[in-house]
Amino acid sequence: MLASLVPVAAVCRALRVKIVHRSSIRAMSSADYLINDPKYSFLKELGLQEENKGVYNGTWFGNGESVTSLCPANERPIARVVQGNLADYDAAVTAAQEAWQVWADIPAPRRGEIVRQIGDALRAKLTPLGKLVALEGCKILPEGIGEVQEYVDICDYAVGLSRTLGGSVFPSERPGHALMELYNPMGVIGIISAFNFPIAVFGWNSAIAMVCGNTSVWKGAPSTPLVSVATTRVVGEVLTRNGVPGAVAALCCGGADVGAAIARDKRIPLVSFTGSTAIGKQVGVTVQERFGRHILELGGNNAILVDRDADVDMVVRATLFACAGTAGQRCTTTRRLIVHHSTVQELGGECCADCAGAGGSWGVRLCRLCRSWGVSAVQTVQELGGKIEIGGRRMDRRGYYVEPTIVTGLPHDSPIVHRETFAPIVYLVSCPSLDDAIVWNNEVEQGLSSSLFTQNLGNVFQWLGLKGSIIFILKNNLMCFRVTAIERLLFSF
Repeated sequence: MLASLVPVAAVCRALRVKIVHRSSIRAMSSADYLINDPKYSFLKELGLQEENKGVYNGTWFGNGESVTSLCPANERPIARVVQGNLADYDAAVTAAQEAWQVWADIPAPRRGEIVRQIGDALRAKLTPLGKLVALEGCKILPEGIGEVQEYVDICDYAVGLSRTLGGSVFPSERPGHALMELYNPMGVIGIISAFNFPIAVFGWNSAIAMVCGNTSVWKGAPSTPLVSVATTRVVGEVLTRNGVPGAVAALCCGGADVGAAIARDKRIPLVSFTGSTAIGKQVGVTVQERFGRHILELGGNNAILVDRDADVDMVVRATLFACAGTAGQRCTTTRRLIVHHSTVQELGGECCADCAGAGGSWGVRLCRLCRSWGVSAVQTVQELGGKIEIGGRRMDRRGYYVEPTIVTGLPHDSPIVHRETFAPIVYLVSCPSLDDAIVWNNEVEQGLSSSLFTQNLGNVFQWLGLKGSIIFILKNNLMCFRVTAIERLLFSF
């Protein structure tokens, strides 16, 4: 389809994707660990050690499996974390329940003041925490620092919220009566976060939950345990300085058994889960079976629609980061380019040229599981008759590298196009009209976000109309604001 793109495929190899395998590994000497390398002194600035306990309920402990986190860039071990077992998890929840008895009695503005201090403590650790997110969490440094900043920003928001938590008064049909609507904290909140945003997702949940009077138990991703430990150390130190039980923000690093325990636990009235759609469905059903509440932030299969009159330069600039930023490991990553047939050749060529100009500045990385998804997707593309215009290969070098991939030649409704592959693979589809593009945009079950590039104002309003694009990101943001203020993490009647 895009024969002109093939010659420039080689220069696009500058966009590398690194994938790391993290698991328990054989014993190593202390010199092998990055935490003992002066180049990575920021790790000890965060209070990390060669071996770290992965459970916190006011005290650090852990009796589960010892896992070693590896650096995705060089496959060297960073440090070890002793995860929690189910007994450790139970101890964390019990302590969080006891801490709630204290925390809920503290006035909301005072809770907000403590959250403000957490935000300041994060600011003080912004660079070392950002470096850790980049080192362990498969990000480039600006994204790692930016993610910590997101936690700081939500702390600022939560401080304001702590002084504006309201209720309502309604007239009653009974003489001498009034109806009052008040919001009360729910108790212990379960937070299960994903590897691709190992600190921000916890921050979004925790800061709001805390000002609303809730405590939490956090299970971070098994592949980013050091981020979980370092973040909890920052939060725990602030709580301790204020004479507040550390279990207000409890942590239990662990595997699927801990996550399943959170979903089943009747002591946890609300579970916030971020991860794959497949696991999210299981979590949702399990929580609902016990009449609990859940917040599910799952996958996406997002499209950029390019109209015939679109500014190609603008589209290319937006598309490159939308497809390859965060190594394609965002729920809002662009996975489909639906392009008017009169523009598809030009756009494809410009995308490749822009890749070549990016050089090695991206440094994108993937986790091991995402690599397997990406490799499997490329194999499926070839079996279905699709064409790999660029990328699609694993790199033969230390570390786990693959090339970001552009695929053509598949119909818009191909099963692999409708599947969310959590890797930097984008399907370029030629479309005859905007009407068809909108239909194709809406036909996937994941949805989440979409974009339209056009210079026709009428087309913009068609896209925004009742029969236009299903902009889940907009609907989700509106819903999350409502739930954040009323229910998300935080309140029940």
